[in-house]
Amino acid sequence: MLFLIIYCATLCGNFLIVILVSCSKNLHSPMYFFLTQLSLCDLLLTTNIVPTLLHTVLYGELTVSFTGCFIQFYFFVISDTSECLFLSLMSYDRYLAICNPLHYHSVMNHKFCVTTVNVIWGTCAMLTMVEVISMYNLNFCRPGVIDHFYCDFEPLMQLSCSDTSMLHKWILIKGFLVVIGPFIIIVVSYVYIAITILKIPSNTGRQKAFSTCSSHLTVVSLFYGTIIIVYVFPTRGQSLIMSKVLSLIYTVVTPLLNPIIYTLRNKDFKKAFRKFKCIV
Repeated sequence: MLFLIIYCATLCGNFLIVILVSCSKNLHSPMYFFLTQLSLCDLLLTTNIVPTLLHTVLYGELTVSFTGCFIQFYFFVISDTSECLFLSLMSYDRYLAICNPLHYHSVMNHKFCVTTVNVIWGTCAMLTMVEVISMYNLNFCRPGVIDHFYCDFEPLMQLSCSDTSMLHKWILIKGFLVVIGPFIIIVVSYVYIAITILKIPSNTGRQKAFSTCSSHLTVVSLFYGTIIIVYVFPTRGQSLIMSKVLSLIYTVVTPLLNPIIYTLRNKDFKKAFRKFKCIV
């Protein structure tokens, strides 16, 4: 029941963000446009993972076809890698808004936003397809039992009898490009943002500037904190239960918290929601 409630709340929260941004004129800015893409990532991730989790919790196990397992893995990787890139894009948006406001509208125009979003989705889809095809062609000779609540890279590799060294190197390179690279961009952006905020003379100005970044910074800390522990630090040092718990945080809990964090303290969202209620 708990996971079912979380799943329903996640769907409602993220769908609400997409609907409000699409319908409200006050939310037609680059920041909110990128937020809808983040919500789409969360919707794709939670819809891909949670139904499998619910079935496993209810019945103790779940039988998935060989192809179905790779399809789940494909959409899981797309949603995760896209979210990393969208979070870095949102940090760049905040950097321009605070550190270089005079050039904000000339850089963050409609064409740039749409093109960047299309490039992110397309690049993640193509890179993941290469990864999945390479994995699909491996020789799987061990018993097809995955001790996890979804099809992830390492559990699948443990079932293979082929040499997976090249695939592990590819994952390492890809991980740097779409996980560590964006994380570095986020860190650098917030270093410049912090320096700029500290130069603001009034306390009110500093608080206003920081409030525009606090929600994004909270989401980044939660998402990257768990994903780096799971995938960057050696998994041998983690217990299987701890690995599952950390995976549960960024696949189930984070998609639930994202819409709450972004809307709870946002006056524009509250105003748009009141107007939406009146229309409905």
